[in-house]
Amino acid sequence: MTGTVFAAAQCSVVAGAIAANVRRHLDFMDAAHGQGVDVLVFPELSLTGYEPTLAAGLAQAADTDCVAPLRARARETGMTAIVGLPLRSSVADKAFIAAFILHPDGSLAVQTKQHLHAGEERYFSAGTGGSLLDAGGMPLALAICADFGQPAHAAAAASAGARLYAASALVGESGYPADSALLQGHAQRHGMAVLLANHGGPTGGWTSAGRSAFWDEQGRLVAALPGPGDGLLVVRAGADGWTA
Repeated sequence: MTGTVFAAAQCSVVAGAIAANVRRHLDFMDAAHGQGVDVLVFPELSLTGYEPTLAAGLAQAADTDCVAPLRARARETGMTAIVGLPLRSSVADKAFIAAFILHPDGSLAVQTKQHLHAGEERYFSAGTGGSLLDAGGMPLALAICADFGQPAHAAAAASAGARLYAASALVGESGYPADSALLQGHAQRHGMAVLLANHGGPTGGWTSAGRSAFWDEQGRLVAALPGPGDGLLVVRAGADGWTA
């Protein structure tokens, strides 16, 4: 086991207000740093809200300056932060749903959502995913919401050597039972721990269930937040397993 500390940032966001959401993300990063967090995962499209109809106007280039304060805080804290934005594409006619991965050495990587929910194709293009991340010696695979609904996605992550499967998502109240069961099943089937980072409040006309959660490699629920609202779910890997 590794001593790396992971966290899900269950945050409420303001629709389309990137600057305000950046400030909120900084607050979460500071709180996570106080808990010794090494890798902090935010929900899907966390910097804009899940706002498909606004995505074309909010889409950013991979080298956007809007995440500069977050990149600086990642360097200052020695933390990897995974935040969500629509990514402007030069190869597709619509934006990608993307995760911007801000590393503590100042570098930035981008992964894109491979599998779209029905209806998302009106506003977004399907992406190509990305490679595993080295999270303090623990290989981490990232799933962006509907990605984890495809069994082949989790299977490919496990085959590539992932030991942690991190889902950045928007899961509503009605979908939470099925989606949490899917994530628990991925943990059981593939022997990799699973972290869910869900939205903390309403976004895009959806009411988030909250309840960000963590399952260990046997599919046992280690901890979950009690419902919607802002919070940090912090998990630590130790010699005797995971604690939260």
